[in-house]
Amino acid sequence: MNYKLIDTHAHLTFDRLYSRIDQIIADAKAAGFNKILVICTNLEEFYRAKEYQKKESMIDIALGFHPGDLEDIKPSDLKELEQIISNKEIIAIGEIGLDYHYDHTIADAQKELFIKQIDLANRYGYPILIHMRDATKDTLDILKEHCKTKFLMHCYSGSAETAKIVIKMGGYISFAGPLTFKNARGLLDVPAVVPMDRMFVESDSPFLTPHPFRGKENEPKYVTYTFDKVAELLNVDKKVLADQMQKNYKTFFTL
Repeated sequence: MNYKLIDTHAHLTFDRLYSRIDQIIADAKAAGFNKILVICTNLEEFYRAKEYQKKESMIDIALGFHPGDLEDIKPSDLKELEQIISNKEIIAIGEIGLDYHYDHTIADAQKELFIKQIDLANRYGYPILIHMRDATKDTLDILKEHCKTKFLMHCYSGSAETAKIVIKMGGYISFAGPLTFKNARGLLDVPAVVPMDRMFVESDSPFLTPHPFRGKENEPKYVTYTFDKVAELLNVDKKVLADQMQKNYKTFFTL
């Protein structure tokens, strides 16, 4: 294998993965990965990732407050997030966004939290990683009105038409395991409308394990299957695609 891969979204600080993180990292390296972006959704996860980063330079860290954790977030958490950003301890804010899948009634509170974190990103010039579930219109409307920085739609599962809008807005798109599922259908049309210099692949570990490993706990090494699917759909050389994604990572995260 004459190229390297990046997993741009892995929750390695979740207890179920952190308990075996050394093996997960070793397996990712053996599978050809040179970078994993660890996504932290609370401060406890962040400090866990920061401690691990002292011995493993392969990982970068992002931190943001997920809409699903709305009730657990205190005003002091946002102040601490700003301090962490100002100290340059992370490379992105995320994952942040809107999720109406379980409860539409707290939409206004989700929007408020989303906008506060976008404002932080704007103030410090940080890219943001977007969680968008059953909330396409509101998410895009907020980004159009408030976002002045780079943004990435993580684990994209929308339509090709929505992807075109995201690209026109200057956004990036990341593909995960669902692209390999047998019921992927319309999602298979999306890579063709995303320029190669605007795309990433990710695991979203421990969730959404790619085919043929569905049912197993996901981890970064399985991103290889999503990457292969993107290359197949685009009919592009894997090294060309992988090298472009390495460039995209440096460009998007200003590294």
